[in-house]
This record gives sequence, C-alpha cells and structure tokens, in this order.
Amino acid sequence: MSRDKRITEDEAVASLSDGMTIGIGGWGSRRKPMSLVRAVLRSRLKDLSIVSYGGPDVGLLAAAGKIRRITYGFVSLDSIALEPHWRAARQAGAIAEPVEYDEGMLQWALYAGSLRLPFLPTRAGLGSGVMDVNPSLKTVVSPYDDGEELLAVPAIRLDAAFVHMNRSDMSGNAQFLGPDVYFDDLFLSACEPGHRYVSCEQVVPTEDLLKHGTFHTMRINRSMVDGVIEAPNGAHFTNCEPDYPRDEAFQKMYATAAANFDSWSAFTERFLSGSEADYQAAVTAWRIAADDDGARS
Repeated sequence: MSRDKRITEDEAVASLSDGMTIGIGGWGSRRKPMSLVRAVLRSRLKDLSIVSYGGPDVGLLAAAGKIRRITYGFVSLDSIALEPHWRAARQAGAIAEPVEYDEGMLQWALYAGSLRLPFLPTRAGLGSGVMDVNPSLKTVVSPYDDGEELLAVPAIRLDAAFVHMNRSDMSGNAQFLGPDVYFDDLFLSACEPGHRYVSCEQVVPTEDLLKHGTFHTMRINRSMVDGVIEAPNGAHFTNCEPDYPRDEAFQKMYATAAANFDSWSAFTERFLSGSEADYQAAVTAWRIAADDDGARS
C-alpha cells in the first residue's frame, strides 16, 4: 500500500534550515507554489539560496530579506515585465550572490543535477553577456573529431524543492493539467531526498488521475516526492490553468503596493500577517470589496 505523505505547508517549512538551497518550480507568474512561499515568509528561515524561473516567489522572498544567493533565468510577473521587489533588491545590491543564467542554461544545470553529473555541455550562453557576468563559468572541448568548444554548465543540486500541481494522490503521483510542466520534474529530480514537496489544488485517488488528463501529464511520481500539500488556490495570485487564471487585478495591486514602504506595509499587514487560511480569506474579502466598488462606479 502506498504511503500517505500528506502534510501542511508549515510542517514542510518547519523541516528546513537556514542556508538551504531551495528550488521553486513554476515559471514567472505561472503555477507557482505560492502557499509554500508564504509559509517561508511566516518562518524564521534566512540566508537562503533560491533557484527559480522567478516570479512573485522571488519578489516576496527578496522583500522579506530571505535571499542570500539566487540562480535564475529571469524574474518577471509576465503581464508586468519586471517584478518590482526583485528590481528594487537588485538596484539596492541587497542580494549578496546573484547568478544570472540563460533560460536554457538553468534547465541544463537542473538536468545535470538530476543525473548526478558534474556538468553538461551546451552552446547556450556562448558569445553572450552571460559569460561576462559569470566569470567562473568554464568551457570544454569536445573529445570527438569536431573539437567544438562548449560551455560547461555546472550542475545544480537542491536541498529542498517546491512545486505546485493541479492534482496529486496522497503518495505524490502528481499531475499538471495546463500547457506545460515548467521543468517542475527537474526541480524535484535535482533535489536530495527528504525535502521534495508538491502542493496541489486537489488530492484525488490514484485511479482518478488519468480521468483528468492523459499519461503525458504524469511527469511526477511518488519516488520523487517526500510530502504532499493539498492547497486549493495555492498558486494564487499566479495562474494554475485550467483550474484558474492569473489574478491580474490582484497582481496589479501587489505591484502597485511595492512602490513605497507605507503601501507595502499595509499590503503585508492585510494579506501576509497570518496563516494561509487568513491569506485566502483576505483575498476573498478584497475581491468582494473590489466587485462592490465596481458595481457602484
């Protein structure tokens, strides 16, 4: 019988330690494991190394001063090009060790980590500014007749990984139903066993998984997962297609609130000062109030 791995966000985060390297799945402002990120915000964790195709996960952790090192392909809210907290942190020099990779290089680094290889060769990044901002990167020469010089992307190994899926069973066989897996399988595979966490919109019986999608949506299996968190609306305010779209109005309000200390303090007090249930209740109340204001205008 499969083991029941269901836990809460706070239980998952309580298992982590300062200084860990945490990979966060999703892509920009798409299907981010935001309930787990909010649990990190509530914790005392600090000096974290983050690996992400970044969105509001990176922005929130940067605003809270949780990040010491980050390896990233970009940090964007998609419909808002630059994540405001990330931009402010970079301009202020608040991130001690930023490592900026090409998107393909980051994929290759995670893939190398998943294969337990020290590096993988690639043409991505060659001849670009990525080499200038990462002087520690090295090249290798093909041992075959072509003799081509290639970039050796060093493997990324993770201490913990967070991803958000549409569905999972209680043992961690998880399923995406949107357009893309977003390399979430690589984040889990590049992580040491023990702290690989999948949050999901709904935990369902194993036999029901293929009722929602075909076999190709089952890229994550129970051997890759140590904990399952049932988190309805857990990716908010990013999207989790087809369950819900990105909350563009909330995202715009979030970005506007980042403009100054007072507005951000008010946002934090209203939405981030309590539990995940408090967050979801505050979002619901905000949406009702916004709808009422729209009806009156």
